[in-house]
Amino acid sequence: MTTATPAPPRAVRIAAALTFLQGLGGIALAVALVVRVIQGAPSGGPILGAAGVLAIWFGGAVLASIMLFRGQHGARTPVIVTQLLLLGCAWYAYGPSEQQLLGSLGGIYCVVVLVLLFTNDGRRWAMGYDSAESADVNEGDKAD
Repeated sequence: MTTATPAPPRAVRIAAALTFLQGLGGIALAVALVVRVIQGAPSGGPILGAAGVLAIWFGGAVLASIMLFRGQHGARTPVIVTQLLLLGCAWYAYGPSEQQLLGSLGGIYCVVVLVLLFTNDGRRWAMGYDSAESADVNEGDKAD
């Protein structure tokens, strides 16, 4: 029995890359908020607080996406949680903020990442089955 983790399927790697891009975008937003405060925006405290929260959250998303791309199973959950939270942000942009285009595009992006993570190959990989074990399981199901 080997202890090496099998490489994640292609769909999981694509989802990790898409989440990495989201993380970079969030960090860029945090930097933009800090620059805004440096340039003299009124009420800098709340803006810096929001920038700090965004930097921590999206820094974690970048780290999780890198770990997921490299094949670490535990990184899948933070990526899923990030997508669900951003899906809520997309809903808010679409509805109450009346930014239908941004909300729609953001929501579609999050749903695509979630679908990629929940493909059959992605689920099998997340549960720790390699291709040989899953073939044995499927053969056993067909024999019954």
